[in-house]
Amino acid sequence: MLSEFINEIVELNEDKVRETIRIKIANNKNPLDIMEEVKLAMQQIGERFEKKEYFLPDLIMSGEILKDIFEQLSPKLKELTTAKSAKGKILLGTVAGDIHDIGKNVVKFMLDANGFEVLDLGVDVPADTFIEKMNEFKPNILALSGFLTLAFDSMKEIIQKIKDAGLRETVKIMIGGGTVDERIVEFVGADAYGESAVDAVNLAKKWVEV
Repeated sequence: MLSEFINEIVELNEDKVRETIRIKIANNKNPLDIMEEVKLAMQQIGERFEKKEYFLPDLIMSGEILKDIFEQLSPKLKELTTAKSAKGKILLGTVAGDIHDIGKNVVKFMLDANGFEVLDLGVDVPADTFIEKMNEFKPNILALSGFLTLAFDSMKEIIQKIKDAGLRETVKIMIGGGTVDERIVEFVGADAYGESAVDAVNLAKKWVEV
């Protein structure tokens, strides 16, 4: 059974979602638990989109709702982290064919708060843009986000082009979003995946400190 809050998000009930978030914050609910519910709602929305029960306007509406959730939760999320001097450089983006950005935005926020220098390329980013920005920014870590299953082919293409450009040994690659798991890591040629923004931070810390 999905919670009432998850259903409010999935049904794109913007006013109800805003009010529920306000109540959760007032009741000192753990923001990471709230984000876990948001993640489950995102999965439901993605499934409806892939089944053609939802269309692009619905996807855009869900993005606006999730952006509002993130803005309300940001102060609480920030309380969980302690910013330090820059630990490393991370290039981040949602891959070509996907316009979901709430998960990416949460990851960016958490990485920023933990002292990483993050360059966010936005959504629907083609492989060649990642290559171009890798050459300019010279990141330690590349973080690829993809919510829809069609994003996996884009991730594979990006990593192959990184190999072809002779840059694969210069960067660690993490992926995340939607139904990403170890099988997808192997399929696309990444180093690891994260189920949450906290996982992304822990991976980045481990890789930079090694």
